[in-house]
Amino acid sequence: MKITVRALGFITIFCSGLQSVQAAPSDIFNSLVEQTESSRRAPVVDVVDPACGEEGKKEFVSLVAQSWYLWYEELAPVSPDDYPTAQAYLNALTAPLAPDGRDPGFSYLTTQAADNAQGSTGAYVGYGFSYAFDAQNRFMFSDVLQGGPAGDADFRRGDEVLAIDVGNGFETIAQLSQRQATSAEVFGASEAGIERSFRVRQGQTVVEVTLIKRELVTPPLATEPLLIARSGNSPVGYLNLRSFISTANTALADATRTFREAGVTDLVIDLRYNGGGLVSVADTMLDLLGGLTAAGQDSWQITHNDKHSDENFGAVFAALPDSMQPMRIAFITTGGTASASELVINSLAPHIEVVLIGKDTLGKAVGQYAFDQSQVSQWASCDTRLRLIAFQIVNGEGNGGYYNGLVSSGGFTLCPAVDDLTRNFGDPEESSLNAALGWLNNGFCSANTASANRAPRLRRIDDSQFDKTARWHLADLPDAPFGLSPWVQ
Repeated sequence: MKITVRALGFITIFCSGLQSVQAAPSDIFNSLVEQTESSRRAPVVDVVDPACGEEGKKEFVSLVAQSWYLWYEELAPVSPDDYPTAQAYLNALTAPLAPDGRDPGFSYLTTQAADNAQGSTGAYVGYGFSYAFDAQNRFMFSDVLQGGPAGDADFRRGDEVLAIDVGNGFETIAQLSQRQATSAEVFGASEAGIERSFRVRQGQTVVEVTLIKRELVTPPLATEPLLIARSGNSPVGYLNLRSFISTANTALADATRTFREAGVTDLVIDLRYNGGGLVSVADTMLDLLGGLTAAGQDSWQITHNDKHSDENFGAVFAALPDSMQPMRIAFITTGGTASASELVINSLAPHIEVVLIGKDTLGKAVGQYAFDQSQVSQWASCDTRLRLIAFQIVNGEGNGGYYNGLVSSGGFTLCPAVDDLTRNFGDPEESSLNAALGWLNNGFCSANTASANRAPRLRRIDDSQFDKTARWHLADLPDAPFGLSPWVQ
C-alpha cells in the first residue's frame, strides 16, 4: 500500500521530508498516530507557570483554545479569574457556540489515563449496564454488557428495576425520585468495590441481586451479528455497534465477512446508543461497507480553522479483504446517535441507499483533538487532557453542518419508531428493528411512520482552501468516549 504525504508547517502531522512510504498498513497507521499525536500536543508558547492546579489548567485551556478551537473568533471574552475551575472556564469560553448546537459541551477536560482507556477499549468502572425510562416511567435496563457484573447476574435488556438499596434498605424508584436522590448517591462513586443491591423484575419473577463495581471493558457489539431470514430473498444482516473503539475493528470485519458469505445485500445497523469514538474505526467501517462500491472516491473530509488549514485532509474509500457490497442499509438511530456514527451514515449516503429508523441523531458534525498539558515542559508532571473541538467533518461531497441532526438538517428520510425496551436487540418484533425490516422488505416507511425530509440538502462546507492532494486512508482521531454518559453505570 502506497501513501504519499507532504510535510506540513509548524505543527506538522507528518515527519518533515516524508514523501512516499511503502509499508504494511498497520505500520503506516502506527507511524501516523505517533507523529500526529506528538506534533499536535507540542507547546504553542513558552509557559512559565508549572502548577498542575486549576490556575495552570485554565492557562493551558486559554492557550490551546485561542490557537486550535474551530471557532476561536467566537469564544466569549471572559476572564479565567471569574471561574473556580478550568472546566467552568472552558464552558464559559465556548458558551456562545452552545445555542445552535455547534458545541453544547463537546469540549471538556479529562485525564490522559481515563481518556486512553475509554478510547481504546471503552473501559470504565461500573456495574455494566445502561438504563432508560419507558413510556410508563419504568426504570428499564436498555443494555447490559456481556461479562460485566449485571451480565454475570443474568440481567438483560428489558428487565425492570423496581427498587435499589443504597445502604438503608430498598427504596423504590418512585421513592428515590421523590426525594430527588442524585445519580452519585444511587449508583455510588466510579470506584471499584462500590456495591448496590437491585430488586429486578424479570418476566414474572422478581429477584434481588447485589452488584459490585469493577473495571470493565466494553464489548464493541451488543450481540453477535445476526442473519434474519425472510421469504424469497437473501437474509437481512443485523449489526449492533455500541461504540467506535479500537477493539471494534476485528468485530466489524468478522461481521461483514459473515454477511458477505451469506449473500446479504440488505443491512440493519443499530447505532441507537452509539455516541461516537475513534474516527479511524469509522473509516474502517466505511471501507468494509462502501469500499467495493466506491473504491477510490472521496469518503470524508476534515477541515480546521484558518490558523491550521494546512492540516485539512480527506479520506478515500478502499476495499478491504472483508469488505461487502450492501445495496441498502437501514440505520437505527436516536438522539444518542452521534459523531462517528453520523460520519458513517453521512459518508455512505451518496453511494448506498440509506434510511434512518427511530429518531433523529444528535447532530455532532465536529470532532475533538487531545491536547495534553504534560507536553509543555513546565507542566510535565500534569495529567490533564483537553478534548477540544478543533475540526469539522463533511462527506466526500462536502455535505455536513448537521448540527440539529441528520434529518432536521435535511437530506435524510426518517421512519419514526420507538425504542422498545421490552425486547432484546435483534428481536424482529422489537419496534425499531421491525420498522427497519418493513422498509427493507417494502421499500418505504409504513403509513404510520413515514417522515421524509429530503430538502434542503445538508449544508455544504466551503472547501476552497481544502488541499485536494492531501488524502489519508488511515487516521487516528479520537472522539468522545463511550462510558461517560450519565445513563451508563
